[in-house]
Amino acid sequence: MCGIVGYVGPRESQAILLSGLARLEYRGYDSAGIAVIDGSGDLDMRKRAGKLQVLRDDLAAHPMPDGTTGIGHTRWATHGGPTDANAHPHLADDGKLAVIHNGIIENFAELKAELLSLGYTFRSETDTEVAAVLLGHEYGTSGDLTAAFRSVVSRLEGAFTLLAMHQDQPGLVVGARRNSPLVIGLGDGENFLGSDVAAFVEHTRSALAIGQDEIVAITPGGVEITDFEGVAVEASPFEVVWDASAAEKGGWSSFMAKEVSEEPDAVANTVRGRVRDGAVAIPELDGLDELFTGIRRIVIIACGTAAYAGQTGKYALEQWTRIPVDVELAHEFRYRDPVIGEDTLVVSISQSGETMDTLMAVKYARERGAKTLSICNTQGATIPRESDAVIYTHAGPEVAVASTKAFVAQITALYLLALHVARVRGSLSAAEQAQHVRELEAIPAKIARVLDEEQTHIEQFSRWMADTQSVLFLGRHVGYPIALEGALKLKEISYIHAEGFAAGELKHGPIALVEPGQPVFVIVPSPRESAELHKKVVSNIQEIRARGARVIVVAEEGDAAVLPFADEVLRIPLAGPLFEPLLAVVPLHIFAMGLATAKGLDVDQPRNLAKSVTVE
Repeated sequence: MCGIVGYVGPRESQAILLSGLARLEYRGYDSAGIAVIDGSGDLDMRKRAGKLQVLRDDLAAHPMPDGTTGIGHTRWATHGGPTDANAHPHLADDGKLAVIHNGIIENFAELKAELLSLGYTFRSETDTEVAAVLLGHEYGTSGDLTAAFRSVVSRLEGAFTLLAMHQDQPGLVVGARRNSPLVIGLGDGENFLGSDVAAFVEHTRSALAIGQDEIVAITPGGVEITDFEGVAVEASPFEVVWDASAAEKGGWSSFMAKEVSEEPDAVANTVRGRVRDGAVAIPELDGLDELFTGIRRIVIIACGTAAYAGQTGKYALEQWTRIPVDVELAHEFRYRDPVIGEDTLVVSISQSGETMDTLMAVKYARERGAKTLSICNTQGATIPRESDAVIYTHAGPEVAVASTKAFVAQITALYLLALHVARVRGSLSAAEQAQHVRELEAIPAKIARVLDEEQTHIEQFSRWMADTQSVLFLGRHVGYPIALEGALKLKEISYIHAEGFAAGELKHGPIALVEPGQPVFVIVPSPRESAELHKKVVSNIQEIRARGARVIVVAEEGDAAVLPFADEVLRIPLAGPLFEPLLAVVPLHIFAMGLATAKGLDVDQPRNLAKSVTVE
């Protein structure tokens, strides 16, 4: 979850490190620190518990000498609480060596005992300081930072990204990764390292992806990458497709508000370039027709919001491809000995492409012979590189922890995948394909209408509900995962009880929760497309209204049947039944944001959460 940045070059590093860490704040953290090798050749370090501004204020009050080699870190506490001592960087070799770390070193206790027996002492409770002291010990033997680093990482167990520098070797930063993100930024006479391209996109959009169990050494003049055995490795270059301004608020009250406003663009950009002659043809999947014709089962693996996108996509995949689809939480998938094989396609969904639960599930699937395809929003990420194929969502950087535009982009990518596979397998006629494509291409304008016509109304009644302690969400068919998503958003950023249910389950237990004044959101299906399903949902509304609930319905334009039973009606434009989720979720995102804002909460960085969960 931590943010990592490294720099070598001709410029003063403090400003580069601090701006890089600021762009990584979305990842979640509770302390921050930097280390630089100054102009006199000495290594200086400053770290503080709290937000990045605490560190900035400390540096302003007590300036630290600057230099052209540096590393910076934002930490989310794992081993040891969020204190100054436990913050990164950690020093070793009499303060001449600095180390920062993302992940968990599982065998740190064993290594610490070994180092204690050699007479070393420790100042923190962290597993990271163990790696730093061990690296200092090895450096004392070899006198070469890269060689010492190689020796250390081969002894570490768990998930980690490590960066290190030593004052005896200025102009050099060494990094390594195992099951944790690290990318290289290539500049002109300068180079960068980051846990995300956001760390350096302000300075360069040219990047290299580092593979699993690889070490990188950056100097102002070049980059060298080897595996843990020291064998040279060819890296995969790519261009970052967005610039630094895309990760800025741009006048919006929050990143979440900005990203909700970008939901139309997220859908449009994900579709762009993937429709040809009225049918979906995804260029990244060219040459995989044999794979798609040979699969007999699809398993979608994801966590949190991405899992709800997967549940939504299941309806389209099954209906359009006629292939059975299961949706599983990634962190449960590999622990139950699932039945998968060569005729199984495992589709992983992750905004960051670094979600550890999902990454390990992808590796598990590949080991058992399944084909793997990832849906991801981040270039150079690990999960796409570990998969047989990838569909990028092109939603642009999503900074707010609670996912919004990435969610609608993930559903869009799943629909594109379904239509691509349906074309290859011939399970839809050309006319059916064209109709679905027209529906999908019309969605961005319809989302924009929801934002224009309903946002003020939703924000107004969300302010009235600022003291609400519990909200229920109901839906049927594709409305069910949207109800789950609505409840999750409210929990994430408003810190109140919220639950989503399949509306048909209401009478099987959850109706006991309904009491006078209980707010209940109901996702109402179109009466045009399924009159029977619509009648059943209206009956559910009557049931809860009869028990005094306050009912807020999300219904399509012209649906008059809900009016006698609703306290609030949020209208969405007409759309085909499988496309309604892309519209119905937008009011729920606005409501969660509005309620959290009314409660005076930080919607971008909710407590206890991080954008990228890189430990399992």
